[in-house]
Amino acid sequence: MNIRTTHRDDPDSFFYNLRFMLIVCVLVGNALEPIITRFAGAETLFLWIYTFHMPLFVWVTGYFARHTLQGESGKRVLQHIAIQYVLFQSLYALMDFTVFHTPHMRLSFFAPYLLLWFLASHFCWRLLLRVTLSWKPIYRLIGSIILGIIAGYLPVDGFWLSFCRTFVFLPFFIIGYDYGTAIRSHLKSNWSRYVAALFSVGVLILIGVGGIPLSPGWLLGSMTYAELGHSEWYAGIYRLGMYAVQFGSAALFLAWVPTLTSKITEMGRRTLYVFLLHGFLVRLVIWSGVYNYMESSLYIPVIIAIAIMFAIMLAHPVVRHTFRPLIEPNLSRFTFHRQEVSKRSA
Repeated sequence: MNIRTTHRDDPDSFFYNLRFMLIVCVLVGNALEPIITRFAGAETLFLWIYTFHMPLFVWVTGYFARHTLQGESGKRVLQHIAIQYVLFQSLYALMDFTVFHTPHMRLSFFAPYLLLWFLASHFCWRLLLRVTLSWKPIYRLIGSIILGIIAGYLPVDGFWLSFCRTFVFLPFFIIGYDYGTAIRSHLKSNWSRYVAALFSVGVLILIGVGGIPLSPGWLLGSMTYAELGHSEWYAGIYRLGMYAVQFGSAALFLAWVPTLTSKITEMGRRTLYVFLLHGFLVRLVIWSGVYNYMESSLYIPVIIAIAIMFAIMLAHPVVRHTFRPLIEPNLSRFTFHRQEVSKRSA
């Protein structure tokens, strides 16, 4: 793909570039998941991706929340998130019921469907941040880390309304909101970035040789300590250790992100559509049974290539134009209509 640079001075280009690279990682991770128990290479790549892609996705989301947290824009974002959650929770449940005939299928808005946990958590992150805006950033960060650790001890179902993930990933949202700009300013295009990129590859190699023992359950952040099989009083130390791994891996991965505006930047502006729609494609591919015919790890590059193709396809402007009324409806029309009705009834 010919990636043509068009501008050099947009400070948000880095974050849009990162966002598209991360949504590609989301698709690759989801596409590899069905075979991670069969091929060590797939499991290694899957674990490596999960050490940084969700923390960074939450970080980027926190960064872009800076200008839309409060006021009317903040209210509209919360409304959009709520609409998207209810709509796609219903659509995915409908697909499970009609296409996949999932046994014991029932619609529940308290158990986010797979990827939709992010919407539920994003809604909560914004509310939690608004409550703590009067705090100093450092206190907000420390408080979020403490909450992320404490949440694992609570006797609740970690999946319920994405409870665990909301608190586990809250520190990354806070860092993006409070420190995203500062962190970006320290990313220089010099030899240190090349070293960091090499270390990022080193993390992948270490995971592959067992040098960093990782469990998908801890990386996903969706379960309490008891659900992860750790009822010890000191289980929170494991979460702290996982934070260290995720912070480190995420920081190293940033070295791979281009800073200039390009076609990747434009696709990065449309990742919401990739995120919400790719689940249908992944579920259909899994349902087709094609994974049953993959008997060699040589299929891993093919899976990655197809995942990248899906990401590029779903980030196309035509997809946004087609699905925008569904995913990002113009809520101002409904507000205007309500105001007109109120005036007539007054």
